Amino acid sequence: MNRDDRRGLRALLDYGGAFLAVLVVWELAALAVHRPLLPGPVPTLAAFARGMFTAQGLTDGLGADFLVSSYRVIVSLIIAVVLAVPLGLWMGRNERLDRWLAPVVYLLYPVPKVAFLPVILLFLGVYDAPKIFLISLLVFFQILVTTRDAARQVSRQSIYSMLSLGASEGQIYRYAVLPACLPKIFTSLRIGLGTAVAVLFLTETFATSLGLGYFLVDSWSRLAYVDLFAGVVALGVLGFLLYLLVEWLERELTPWQFI
Repeated sequence: MNRDDRRGLRALLDYGGAFLAVLVVWELAALAVHRPLLPGPVPTLAAFARGMFTAQGLTDGLGADFLVSSYRVIVSLIIAVVLAVPLGLWMGRNERLDRWLAPVVYLLYPVPKVAFLPVILLFLGVYDAPKIFLISLLVFFQILVTTRDAARQVSRQSIYSMLSLGASEGQIYRYAVLPACLPKIFTSLRIGLGTAVAVLFLTETFATSLGLGYFLVDSWSRLAYVDLFAGVVALGVLGFLLYLLVEWLERELTPWQFI
């Protein structure tokens, strides 16, 4: 068994142990409360499986809502990364541009973007566009600030060494600045992922009939607590799978960190 296989097996055991620990605590809490509003893990996971892996659930149930939410959050993350990373790298290495844009970023970054959701709905309608826009906007600023700060910390000696070898500006960004910033970019992406899933729930409680947020609110209004917790499990699974995807991408794109 090579090093990668051992690492994968160890991670699988760690995740399995954590999952079992959560189930045990959950079951004990359900037994202690002993009320319908806190169902145990067995009926909840059964409802989750029915909703996710049956034909009815995939067409008009939890599975369909899971796919819609996955689409919304993945597209939002891609848009945020594609826009924020190049701009952050440019701001970090261009003092004149940074002098103009940094004050604007610092003024807008603390503003609670979710407060503009009603206005965004008026401009973009009630389908996927406003939800994707709001999630992208929130994650964009998180990645932008981190990338800009990381680019400012790139060693000048590395830049001068490449310039002495005749490297172009594009090559400096590609082979020096971006690789040096990637670890921090992935860290900001993981943090932004948690924000994206949280805001996803909020956006899907307004003017929509699809998505995990809608599923949770609908289950709560029907006092269907088992379905409600099945939706919470689905939301957690979505975040966990996206986290694993980001971790895999980090290992592929920054292998020097895991030697």
